[in-house]
Amino acid sequence: MKNQQPQRLESLDVLRGFDLFMLVGLETAIHQLSSAVDTPSFHSFMWCFSHVDWEGFSPWDLVMPLFMFMSGITIPFALSRYKQAKDRSLVYRRILKRVILLWIFGMMCQGNLFGLDPNRIYIYSNTLQAIAMGYLIASLLYLHTRIRTQIIIAVALLLGFWGAMEFITVQGYGGGNYTPDGNLAEWIDREVLGRFRDGASVMNGEVVFAEWYRYTWILSSLNFGVTALTGTFAGYILKDKAWMPKQKVIYLLAIGAAMVAIGWIWGIWHPVIKKLWTGSMTLVSSGYCFLLMALFYYLIDYKGWKKYSGWLKVYGMNSIVAYMLTQCVNFRCIGHSLFHGLQPHLGDYYQVLMTVCQVLLIYFILWEMYKRKLFLRV
Repeated sequence: MKNQQPQRLESLDVLRGFDLFMLVGLETAIHQLSSAVDTPSFHSFMWCFSHVDWEGFSPWDLVMPLFMFMSGITIPFALSRYKQAKDRSLVYRRILKRVILLWIFGMMCQGNLFGLDPNRIYIYSNTLQAIAMGYLIASLLYLHTRIRTQIIIAVALLLGFWGAMEFITVQGYGGGNYTPDGNLAEWIDREVLGRFRDGASVMNGEVVFAEWYRYTWILSSLNFGVTALTGTFAGYILKDKAWMPKQKVIYLLAIGAAMVAIGWIWGIWHPVIKKLWTGSMTLVSSGYCFLLMALFYYLIDYKGWKKYSGWLKVYGMNSIVAYMLTQCVNFRCIGHSLFHGLQPHLGDYYQVLMTVCQVLLIYFILWEMYKRKLFLRV
């Protein structure tokens, strides 16, 4: 924890807060409300707040890529002073510390570290760990290469993932198979992570993989790096003082639109699948991230519409705390202890109330930290 806050790109904090609010606040509440209302029209609307089962892309599929993209945006702002340094041991330690902490936090959220059950420890299975891997790749490339080289490497990573998925066949997996049970990335995760993969369990001495879990991580790490790199490219634009704010918005919009178009066109042959983090999905999601960053930069930093965005900064400036509190602490029990008498009267809406209690309690903690200028810096 640090009691200081360097100058920051305010639109980035607001956008990060928006992403966090959607994840830790609105999403759970809206799903509970959908169950309570239980009408076809409301269920149709819930597509916006649900992940696509396999191929395709929904607005909700953007939440995780946006986090990763924003971690890349910070790199030019945070690491530029180290690019020409002769001794980079300090920045290497800083990067390593961030990666290790994010990895441990990810295991706390999804690896059941607090449960102290060795049979349910998952090594690589969480958004924070994907961000750590993407950040590691992007930050090292930023320190050691120029932007042209970074773009070439990003393209190479995309093509490397595509080539592996298309042309490598092992034990019946791969060879252009993009089905949940037949793709190469699935085989790699099973072989490397084994019992330590999320959804895996040991039965009669054999590792059994749950049919409901099809997220992949190891081969997908190539494209995690690309997602973070695209954020770094946006960071270059936003940090460049030679460009006027309006020019920056135009560049962000143009790049975003081009990436979305290229991604969907590529998706005809290389499917857009978030659970695999395919190259086409990487381009589509990063393109949408560019467009969102352009919108928030235009509204917050260019037009100065900051009056009603302060509450989002409360989330954005302690995003990891917000995420960890939501994933690791059950605040609903506090709401239940206070309002359990209303349960018979509210019926299905009681769960909506419990979710609102959780959201408000977490926001109260974040607000108190914000007022005291306490920010978790990883």
